[in-house]
Amino acid sequence: MLELYHHGSSVCAAKVRFALAQKNVHVDTLHYVDILKGEQFDPAFLRINPKAVVPSLVHDGRVVNESTVICEYVNDVFPGPSLAPKDPYARSKMLIWTKIVDEQLHPACAELTFVCCHRHIISRLGDEGLEQFLDNTPADSVTTTWKRRKREIVRMGFDAPGIKDTIRLYDKILKRMEAALAEGAWLAGDAFSLADIAVAPYVNRLDMMSMAGMWAGGRLPRVEDWFSRIKALPSFKSAFLDWCPEELTNDLKRYGERSWPAVRDIISTYGGDANG
Repeated sequence: MLELYHHGSSVCAAKVRFALAQKNVHVDTLHYVDILKGEQFDPAFLRINPKAVVPSLVHDGRVVNESTVICEYVNDVFPGPSLAPKDPYARSKMLIWTKIVDEQLHPACAELTFVCCHRHIISRLGDEGLEQFLDNTPADSVTTTWKRRKREIVRMGFDAPGIKDTIRLYDKILKRMEAALAEGAWLAGDAFSLADIAVAPYVNRLDMMSMAGMWAGGRLPRVEDWFSRIKALPSFKSAFLDWCPEELTNDLKRYGERSWPAVRDIISTYGGDANG
């Protein structure tokens, strides 16, 4: 019995859905946890995931948390095409990318998403609902400082301290992808792997927020080609698009378009002109 707790806009949930699809693994039960309405703070879900985040995988009654760990578990436990290189050096490059995602890209994506979009969505909860939403975030969540940081970003927007550095970090990682893709078709070499699965949701998040100018139009041509090949995979639509409700898809696009000029200016001020 395989169960997945997930949400449509969660990059980590998309990563796990992508890995499951690439392995052709059937999930018996999908539990949709609306993290923008605070359903992750329900005591029943907190017993499954004390960090109040998605995804969580439950396999024959045993809980597996943390998306990177879940993807490795799926690759190890289930039959199907391997998502990890056999060559130790190529595998080390794959693990570098999953480490970059966990340590740098995911916290940066959380901040960028909230400053550009999600702070506007949760404001619909009203003053009391918004305060409860912010208070309910566990002390140890996306990062050990996320509870404070989320409040800061929601209240201050692009004036939040350090937000420019966060956006520039995102851009630097895209440029690191460009360099890696000069050495092979995929991020860890010539074979598609968990490295590509790990990074894809974070590029897709930018795309859904109308921020493809960070790589498109010849700015980062290898990243542009890589992402076009990711989107051409049969599993892409079901893993990334189908589970994102239409209203949320529209919000990401609308608020992202409004935020793009600020993001573009932040990137451009340190010598990395963006397109659009």
